[in-house]
Amino acid sequence: MSELPKTFDPASIESRWYAHWEASGQFRPDRPNAEPWTIVNPPPNVTGSLHIGHALDNTLQDILTRHARLKGKDALWVVGTDHAGIATQMVVERQMGAMSPPQKRTDLSREDFIAKVWAWKEESGGEITQQLRRLGCSMDWANERFTMDEGFSKAVLKVFVDLHKQGLLYRDKRLVNWDPGLGTAISDLEVETREIKGSFWHLRYPLADGSGFIEVATTRPETMLADMAVAVNGADARYTALIGKQVKLPITGRLIPIIADDHADPELGSGAVKITPGHDFNDFEVGKRAGMAAGAMLNMLDAKARVVQVTDGLIPADLLGLTTAEARKAVVAQLKAEGFLIAHLDKDGVEHDAEPRTIQTPYGDRSGVVIEPWLTDQWYVDAKTLAQPAIEAVRVGAIDIVPKTWEKTFFNWMENIQPWCVSRQLWWGHQIPAWFGPDGTPYVAETEAEAQALAGAGVTLVRDPDVLDTWFSSALWPFATLGWDGTQPPFALSEVEGQATSDTSATGASTSLSTNGNRGRPGSQLGGRYPNDVLISGFDILFFWNARMMMQGLHFMKDVPFRTLYLHGLVRAADGAKMSKSKGNVVNPLGLIDQYGADALRFFMAAMESQGRDIKMDEKRVEGYRNFATKLWNAARFAQANGIVASTTLEAPRAELAVNKWIIAETIATVQTVDLALADYRFDGAANAIYQFAWSRFCDWYLELIKPQMVDDVRGQIDDESKAVAGWVLDQILVLLHPFMPFITEELWHAMGPRDHDLIVATWPMADARSLDPEASREVDWLIRLVQEIRTARNELNVPPGARLPLHVRDANAATLARLERQAPALARLARVTHAEGEATGGAAQVVVDEATFVLPLEGVIDLDAERTRLTKAIAAAEKERDALAGRLGNASFVERAKPEAVEKAKADHADKAAEAARLQAALGRLG
Repeated sequence: MSELPKTFDPASIESRWYAHWEASGQFRPDRPNAEPWTIVNPPPNVTGSLHIGHALDNTLQDILTRHARLKGKDALWVVGTDHAGIATQMVVERQMGAMSPPQKRTDLSREDFIAKVWAWKEESGGEITQQLRRLGCSMDWANERFTMDEGFSKAVLKVFVDLHKQGLLYRDKRLVNWDPGLGTAISDLEVETREIKGSFWHLRYPLADGSGFIEVATTRPETMLADMAVAVNGADARYTALIGKQVKLPITGRLIPIIADDHADPELGSGAVKITPGHDFNDFEVGKRAGMAAGAMLNMLDAKARVVQVTDGLIPADLLGLTTAEARKAVVAQLKAEGFLIAHLDKDGVEHDAEPRTIQTPYGDRSGVVIEPWLTDQWYVDAKTLAQPAIEAVRVGAIDIVPKTWEKTFFNWMENIQPWCVSRQLWWGHQIPAWFGPDGTPYVAETEAEAQALAGAGVTLVRDPDVLDTWFSSALWPFATLGWDGTQPPFALSEVEGQATSDTSATGASTSLSTNGNRGRPGSQLGGRYPNDVLISGFDILFFWNARMMMQGLHFMKDVPFRTLYLHGLVRAADGAKMSKSKGNVVNPLGLIDQYGADALRFFMAAMESQGRDIKMDEKRVEGYRNFATKLWNAARFAQANGIVASTTLEAPRAELAVNKWIIAETIATVQTVDLALADYRFDGAANAIYQFAWSRFCDWYLELIKPQMVDDVRGQIDDESKAVAGWVLDQILVLLHPFMPFITEELWHAMGPRDHDLIVATWPMADARSLDPEASREVDWLIRLVQEIRTARNELNVPPGARLPLHVRDANAATLARLERQAPALARLARVTHAEGEATGGAAQVVVDEATFVLPLEGVIDLDAERTRLTKAIAAAEKERDALAGRLGNASFVERAKPEAVEKAKADHADKAAEAARLQAALGRLG
């Protein structure tokens, strides 16, 4: 047993223990006869670095993984990184641009550029994996995966080709989020909506027959160059007679129809809206309902968002090549000059060209440019068909979404899902396995030779230059990381025990929804690793990743990808604001680890993770959990100093003393609480149960109760029974706490004595009710309550800490008197009181515990009159502040106009002052 240093220093133990665990293979699943347990890590971008959201997500995963390992399961935490097409390509292109002389991607061949990216990946990629180690993540690094590994890439191509063969993946012309800066389609997750100051222009479109005008309003007047209709509501009597007629567009002179569509709201503006299906997602749907083919919809912008000629050739030459901002200025000027712009009158009657508006504008989160809805040919997955088995899986409970509140959002999105655009105009990524013939016909196959065979000999083929959306490959993560490459057939439905239901996909394949939870038995695949047991992710990727894994897993594996989906909230700044670099409120988790240790940060994350709520960053709490670690460290040092060593038994030692029976019962109750909390994914409940038990019951009370007394300046010895029990309880604390605070617990585990195994692979405690002694627990609970009451009274009445007081008792029953006799030494040491016979005389403090009243005579100990005066003044001051705050909170003007944080502070201050007044009033009452 090595003696612990006086001071707890996290940095000195963290790197040492992590290196030991990894080098000794402790993260590897190597229990072939144990129940498999599997979780996959949401693969971070290979370009990424650890942010506070990663810290939360991975802490929760590690808690479950370490817990499963301690429970004896063959725990596997799959780890890997995502190739992050856009981000990685940008990093390498930025490096090339900084070279002397600068280089562009297009200066190289595609093959040479990709080779340069791979070189960057090998040299600089994966920084985040080292940072995850600092957090303590017990991942299976020996089998780290990458979304462009050879095997994984094979699975991606297989899935693409099979979906295409089944008619579930196709090429189509639709609107996408187009990033003109990057020159590619992007996903909704890569779009950042900003509020900007913009304008709302009112335009006059003349009817083609010369009979008048129809008014429309828009925030993007330049897109009128590609208008294809004006929509009105069919129930709007103002326009009923105009439906079917035409208007003549200003500037271009094109004739476009007036159509009826519910998209036009009679209550908004003029009730008529311009329809530009090639540049607005809502207008695109209106155009489809009106029978416009996507191929006939006008697209007035090129890939750089500059004006190009449309098919009728009517856009004036002086507008061609302009940016959208330049075109907007020019179009408004021409509309105004020709009398088609309706002036806006402000509140003072002054005319303006447009009405000022705050506009929600989409920007590329990486390029920083305005995103354009753009009509282009892309590859799409029939998400609506694939979504149906996933919806059913959640409905029947084959996938349990926690918290349940997210189910409504899930169903709403999945039931209204749109085709999924899976192509990106990049070089880095999985190149789409499609080859085009001279007539534009695509031939989809896993290899060029297979595509050539489909096209026929002599047909010249050119491969599609686009790559797949990163989310397409990561949707295969739960099974492709486990070795699936499309050659392993999924189990047959007849093999599955206890099926809840089955569904039939669009291709007629039976899809099983097993809810029995059999692991490593019939119904499990890939060595018992599929389905995974649980997935943990932020709610913000519920649709981008979680739902798509459900779709692909059910379609290709014929079973759910995971049994449980746990969605956590965001980590916000202390004031509740969302963290962002632009606001300057981002918190670096590595800085917190440097300052307080990984264990403190992890415990903060767990203790604050309450289902369905975001976490407010609070560095003071992180510091508090560092203090908790120090408290535990000092408890272990106390144990070492008093001959308390590692336990030699998993079961609780035999105990005769009430205090030992009590702490055993408290330990068992804590194990039960933690077991139930973790089973329900109540991370906060589990963390707080361990915290309260370790800090309060064990350190503050139990160690004090068994601490040897000083006799003639000589400290006695702790009895052998208490030593054995204390060593056992400390072991249980270390095991319970290990998933949350792995580093300090492993250090203390070995410091308490020789072990034949590391704590990371120890045995989880059993909640053995046979060790419970209710009467012993009641007695020690009574003792603690009495000591707390006496300490509170002494403190509130300014009794000198060293003063020893007689303790008189009234109305006590025989059981209480017996307890007083048995616990006299503890009361003398912890409350500095001695049981006295007879009635107390003179001024005294009184406390009530259960049926008995305990009286502490104070004559000659304190100045009773002065104390009454002090308490009376303090009560008056607290009540005055309490009432002033109550008046402030009762003022509707304050509550409505003040900042929310000011209102919350006033409420908290009022509660504090009310409690203070009540506490002081009780203290005065104790004096009689």
